[in-house]
Amino acid sequence: MAEAIRVVESPSLKSVETDRPIETKTQAHPPKRSPASLARVLRPGAMLRQTARFGTELAKIAVGTSEVKAHPKDKRFEDPAWRENIVYRRTLQTYLAWVDAVHGSVSESPEAWRDVEEIHHALEILTSAAAPTNTFLGNPAAIKEAFDTGGASILRGAKHMLSDLWNNRGMPLQVDRSEFEVGKDVALTPGAVIFRNEVLEVIQYTPTTHKVHSRPTLMIPPQINKYYFMDLAPGRSFVEHALSQGLQVLMVSWRNPTRAQRDWNLDTYVGALLEAIDAACEVTGSDKLNLVSFCAGGITATALLSHMAKIGDDRVASIAYGVTMLDWYERAPLGRLQRPGAIAISRALTQLLGVFPGEQLDGVFSWARPNDLVWRYWVNNYLMGKTPPGFDILAWNNDSTNLPAGLHEQFVEVFFENAMCDGQLEVMGEPVDLKAIEVDNFVTGAITDHLTPWKGCYRTTQLLSGDSTFVLSNAGHIASLVNPPGNPKASYRLGPEPGPDPEQWLAESTQSSGTWWTVWVDWVRERSGEEKQVSGELGSALHPALEPAPGRYVRQGV
Repeated sequence: MAEAIRVVESPSLKSVETDRPIETKTQAHPPKRSPASLARVLRPGAMLRQTARFGTELAKIAVGTSEVKAHPKDKRFEDPAWRENIVYRRTLQTYLAWVDAVHGSVSESPEAWRDVEEIHHALEILTSAAAPTNTFLGNPAAIKEAFDTGGASILRGAKHMLSDLWNNRGMPLQVDRSEFEVGKDVALTPGAVIFRNEVLEVIQYTPTTHKVHSRPTLMIPPQINKYYFMDLAPGRSFVEHALSQGLQVLMVSWRNPTRAQRDWNLDTYVGALLEAIDAACEVTGSDKLNLVSFCAGGITATALLSHMAKIGDDRVASIAYGVTMLDWYERAPLGRLQRPGAIAISRALTQLLGVFPGEQLDGVFSWARPNDLVWRYWVNNYLMGKTPPGFDILAWNNDSTNLPAGLHEQFVEVFFENAMCDGQLEVMGEPVDLKAIEVDNFVTGAITDHLTPWKGCYRTTQLLSGDSTFVLSNAGHIASLVNPPGNPKASYRLGPEPGPDPEQWLAESTQSSGTWWTVWVDWVRERSGEEKQVSGELGSALHPALEPAPGRYVRQGV
């Protein structure tokens, strides 16, 4: 046992991979859950073996010969007391050995990976809640803080808890959003809203170079969050970087829907994007443009491209996908949410309210990573009595948006029934056809992505018909997107033309320091036409500037 768990890594620190080779054909619906599949995962023999190993390890802990220790990346146990104090050390070793035994009782079953993910998720919620660091006496750092502050930290912690019970649905506050005001602290890049319909605004940004490429780039963010994660503070803004490279940049800013927009679905959003393309081409004087899409925005953009291919509209010259999965047959942590009962409750709630509430979505994603997004702030806010540190990405992540019931239903079909890949998803009266999309595509994945694992993102290169480029970033889901040049820790892998096997691509790829932003700029410049002199004001006679960026819709609350 000691050899197996000398260093125990929390499940939340592990990236989820799959050994199943990616195939070139489209997959059908994921296999349905059944008692037989659960039996392949929960095996009594594995439980008995883990129980015996746990007992053996407890004996070693008791006599002081256990070699179990926390993983270096597990920040819960950074305090020296966990190594130097005999009581805390043995408490830690007992806890980690128990966690290892609990998760070790679940047998890996590639054909039943959704059951594996679901059970590991339930166990992770249990084991993370049971961590000794979540209690005052079990947290030596909290005890020291109370002594150092004369008990003031305890009073502050109680105050924070009462405030969160009243103002934050009982969840520990992750960030003070008041430090990051849209248009003042974030979303600062100058520009103007040049088009607005009931679904979206189009922001045209002010060029920062004397010449610009003639073909513009339109960015499509996810409807799940607001657009400004790609326009954070200066120096961390993807929009700012793209402008500095001589690109004409426009951004879609989605309206935050209410019950009145309950029927909005992909037809609604694709129709609105077609109007956005009309406006973007008209104000820039270009007959074509490039798209950049992120996460769920890539799903919407793909539905758009399928429809445009059906009607012979070739105004999109290329598309870039940021951490987007189209094939949800691939193993992904979201599979742990595919409980029939949970999905039924989610659908019923959304139909009742007319929207899937943004704060509900925040809770889902927080409990998907309980150590990092729940208990970390429990300890910081309540046991240590500290205010959560200011962080622009977390402020954006807590700036919630709703999903209309119609779109939520289709996203459920995409995420949990793989409707986009099996021809069951219809947009504008026609099934989405991925092979009909023949534009060049630039696909990114992130090596430690907990939402859209990189092999699932890689799969997109095999689903579309255009020429594909794949770039693998070293960061996680959001950190890979907010990845400006100059970060000494940033790196990416670039390889040959993507083939069916992601592992072969990885073996043949080359790692470089820096960010995928620079690779994308070089790629999109080749597809952006000749340079021309910057001229005139933003907008046009047909689409005049309506108001300064960041516009009206981004300021809407839930």
